[in-house]
This record gives sequence, structure tokens and C-alpha cells, in this order.
Amino acid sequence: MKFRLGELFCGPGGLAYGAMNAEIGNKDFQIVHEWATDYDQDTCNTYIKNICPEHPDSVICADVRKLDLTTLPSIDALAFGFPCNDYSQVGEQKGMDGTYGPLYSYGVKVLKKHKPMWFLAENVGGIRSANEGNAFEKILGDLQKAGYRIYPHLYKFEEYGVPQARHRVIIIGIRKDLPYEYKVPSPELYKDIDVSVRTALEKVPISKDAKNNELTKQSEKVVQRLMYIKPGQNAFNADLPEELQLNVKGAKISQIYKRLDPDKPAYTVTGSGGGGTHIYHYSEPRALTNRERARLQTFPDTYEFVGSKEAVRRQIGMAVPSKGAQVIFEAVLKTFAGIPYESIPCNINE
Repeated sequence: MKFRLGELFCGPGGLAYGAMNAEIGNKDFQIVHEWATDYDQDTCNTYIKNICPEHPDSVICADVRKLDLTTLPSIDALAFGFPCNDYSQVGEQKGMDGTYGPLYSYGVKVLKKHKPMWFLAENVGGIRSANEGNAFEKILGDLQKAGYRIYPHLYKFEEYGVPQARHRVIIIGIRKDLPYEYKVPSPELYKDIDVSVRTALEKVPISKDAKNNELTKQSEKVVQRLMYIKPGQNAFNADLPEELQLNVKGAKISQIYKRLDPDKPAYTVTGSGGGGTHIYHYSEPRALTNRERARLQTFPDTYEFVGSKEAVRRQIGMAVPSKGAQVIFEAVLKTFAGIPYESIPCNINE
């Protein structure tokens, strides 16, 4: 069966690319793009260029709050990585009280309107504690009331072959009238994959004409600071001379001027970049290029992002690692195809 996929908050296509490349050895079961929507034009252009260049009209660039959801074509599956700004541990964690917190409800509306056979919803790990845990309970309850059995799990993508410690809550839902039970794929199959940053960035060199590979201009002071910071260290635990130390009071975020450890997965790729929040190379005194960031997010080098360097950085930071998404989509396809696979129990705790 070909599952026609609709996407809300589609981002640059990390979920979509994982879905389109999901294979289970039975070509009767695959996922195909039907429509997608996001509010940012550069992001939509990136999605079109890489996911559906022959069907640009299938990507709707609009604020979901102003979108007439009833006009969207029918679908068999829905994916929505609803905005995480109000659930992130880094932010104020306003949860349902924030601007973005309630946006998941538009996914619920699509589920009620189109009744797809299954869905995938994604958000940051911090969603579990927002509003003292009440936000997460409400989201799960609303998804169940929409008519779905749900399977929430905290996926640690570095356990699934992704060279990045990125932990995300992903909820798979299957319509209650269908006789399928989703199981979380076991990370055991991926334990021998080298997920070190060095392998991700060096095993296959990035070609000189690769897109989105421009260097970030570093000030002389930043270059000097990085020379004192060893791989794995940040601006606060490195032995910096006084003139290069940061005058920061209060919380000291560990990712400020943090250099990657080449022998470990990267720390979480985000869309930020100012104030020392770029991801910094382990052996060169510089920030990573966007193409290097995209490698840590498991996008192929042929995946071209559209927009300014800053816009591209944000797109890459908001994306779901495509190879991690592919693992989950393949488990969904196996579920519907009746193909057994190694699994672990659902668990939303660290």
C-alpha cells in the first residue's frame, strides 16, 4: 500500500526525506508525498527543491492558524513536528501558555477531518515537563480522543545511527479501528554503527563545490578563544586567559563556545548561532559550516537548502535527522505489512 503523507510544520524535509526513503523489502508498502505546509518561505522552497520539485503547488506556505484545513487533500498518514519553542528546556518552557504551545491542536484537527490510518508527531524531550507535565498529558489525551491508539517514546537518535545526541519524543498513532500494534524499533541493530563526529565529517570528505558549505566569519577574539578550548570543552570549563573569558552572570549554558569531541556524537544541533552558540569544530578554530551541520542531521550532501546562511542554519537546526526518521517510518511500514522486527517497550523517560 502507498500511504499518502500530509505534513504540518514540515520544516526543510527531514521527516519527509526519511519517509520517502523508508524501505522494507516489500515495494507494496511505501510512503509518498501528498502535501505539506509551513509558514516560512525559504523552508518551503527547500522542501520543494528536495522532496517534490515536480509538484511545487503541493507545498502550502502559510500560517497554520490562517489555513483552511478543510481544503487539504485526503491522506493516509500525517506527520507533524509541531513547533517546540515553548517546550524546549533552553527556553522559558511556557508550554500551553506560549504562542507555539497550542499549535499541536491543528494536527488534531487534521486527524479528525481526514482520519488518516496513522500519524507521527514529534517534539523535544522538554514537552514531558512543560506546565508541570499537564501539557503532555493533554496532548496525549487529545490525540487519543481523535480516535487513535498512541505509542509515545523518547528516541535517542545517537542509538539509531545518527552522529548526534538528539533526544526527541515521537508519538506514533494508529487509528483505533485498525488491527495493528506499533512497536518501538530496537536500537540493538544499530549498535555497531560509528556515530562519532570525526567519522561523520571526515570519512567521506565534503567536496569543494558542495552547496551550503560557506565558512562563518570569525572575529580574531573568537579564534583566539577557541585556540584555548579543547575538544569537548566550552567557554566556562576551559582554561582561558582573563581577557578571553566571558563576563556572564547567572546560568552558564554548556554549549557556549563548545567544541565538538571528535570521538563522540555531536551535541544537539540547533538553529541558533549568535553569542557563541554555533557548533564549533574539534580541530579547527571555527564554527561548523551549514553543510557540516547537515551531515550531523544525516542529510545527504546533495540536499540543497535555500535561503541566506542564517536561514539555512535555522532550517537545519529545526529538522528531524532524516536517517532517524527513516528507522521509525520503516517500523511503521513493517507494522502494516505484518513483518516482525526487534523492538523495545515504549518509554518516555531518560
